[in-house]
Amino acid sequence: MSVLAIDAGTTGVTALVVAEDGRVLSRGYQEFPQHFPQPGWVEHEPEEVWQAVLASCRTALDGQTVSCVGITNQRETAVLWDRRTLAAPRRAVVWQDRRSTAVCDRLRDAGHESRVAELTGLRLDPYFTATKLAWLAEHDPRSWHGVQQGVTAVGTVDSYLVARLTSGARHVTEPSNACRTLLYDLHALDWSDELCDLFGVPRAALPEVLPSYGDFGRTDPAAFLGLDLPISGIAGDQQAALFGQGCYAPGRSKCTYGTGSFVLVNTGDTPVLSERLLTSVAWMHPDGRAEYALEGAVFVTGAAVQWLRDGLQVIGSAQEVEALARQVPDSGGVVLVPALTGLGAPHWDPGARGTVLGITRGTTRAHLARATLDAIAFEVRDVVDAMTSEAGVEVPVLQVDGGASANGLLCQTQADQLGVPVQRPEVLETTALGAAFLAGLGTGVWSSCDELADTWRLEARFDPTRGVRDDGSHDRWLRAVERAKGWEP
Repeated sequence: MSVLAIDAGTTGVTALVVAEDGRVLSRGYQEFPQHFPQPGWVEHEPEEVWQAVLASCRTALDGQTVSCVGITNQRETAVLWDRRTLAAPRRAVVWQDRRSTAVCDRLRDAGHESRVAELTGLRLDPYFTATKLAWLAEHDPRSWHGVQQGVTAVGTVDSYLVARLTSGARHVTEPSNACRTLLYDLHALDWSDELCDLFGVPRAALPEVLPSYGDFGRTDPAAFLGLDLPISGIAGDQQAALFGQGCYAPGRSKCTYGTGSFVLVNTGDTPVLSERLLTSVAWMHPDGRAEYALEGAVFVTGAAVQWLRDGLQVIGSAQEVEALARQVPDSGGVVLVPALTGLGAPHWDPGARGTVLGITRGTTRAHLARATLDAIAFEVRDVVDAMTSEAGVEVPVLQVDGGASANGLLCQTQADQLGVPVQRPEVLETTALGAAFLAGLGTGVWSSCDELADTWRLEARFDPTRGVRDDGSHDRWLRAVERAKGWEP
């Protein structure tokens, strides 16, 4: 039996058909447009995301038979849609969007941040869904009126896709997505009335929270390519990647290099709280047992390579960045801080902006490419260092995935900066793989996590080069980060 996984990311949708032995039998991909109506604002048109789902699945399913569907998705993005027609009254506000900075400042100044952190394991930042919803309530009363009247549903991308797949029959989510909204009590494992009141979000508008694998409904053939299939597994993209990497035991960790980079370590059945990192539900089993993860979210990594391609036109494709960066032995003293949408963990400064320092007459585009890869490795090192120093969590090996993990120079630089081995699996699309694994567990394709762990295969291992971690380059990076902070008030 094969499983269809839908990975609705930030810039496109990937669909995979996954066999019982973990092999990817077929794939489809479809980009969708990004909308930037103002500086710091990032929006998606929900209908464009849905059409990308249909297109990618149509390609992946060509000649394939599947038994169930799993979903993974960009997290924190706020989506509104009409419960009856499923049409969206406005564009979705994307996780990268910074427009709700003033909402966060207001709540922080009122003394709410410590209580929010206690309940959610998160912090007051524009990154999270509830701050975006509070902004919508204040600035888009026409759309918000439908929410208050019960006509308009509120959710994250997973909830929206289930609604579309089922023709509106189900309004559901699961804990790994719910816990990223700032509305979910990490300890009670349910929506919090206190937090809903704080952010002004009607609890009745939110989806029902179900375990991460099991029964989420069935696809409506009239809506989804003529198919009647159980939707049996859902997880936010980073928790799905942790699951797809086989990190089922406490202490196992992974980094996904996507639009941003996300380092997660499994902390077992105990939520580990940290001042500069985020605590999330990794997944919930059907019996209600939750497993947790400690996470460092870096907002811009792969997006910095896209900026080199689209903004500066330094490269023609993202794949060219490694060959260009290898033309020089190092960055020539150039440091890039890719704070294009502010800084995430562990620095947390929404007012930071992208910065390039150390430019001389001898600086070339190759140095800039090298500095971009260095920046990605430095950002991930900052997160892992915080995990070790603040939370006491050791990361003896880092498993990597996502598009940029195909870059051997980046993987070696990452190992050098961490001082620990970096391991790359054969299947880099572990986000979608995790969604497939959860869906297969939900329908009996696989019987246990132990069986799933046997499907993981190593493709390459990168061991750290002695002495590089302490060569002073990271100290120079930290000085550059300080200069990037606070650019926008």
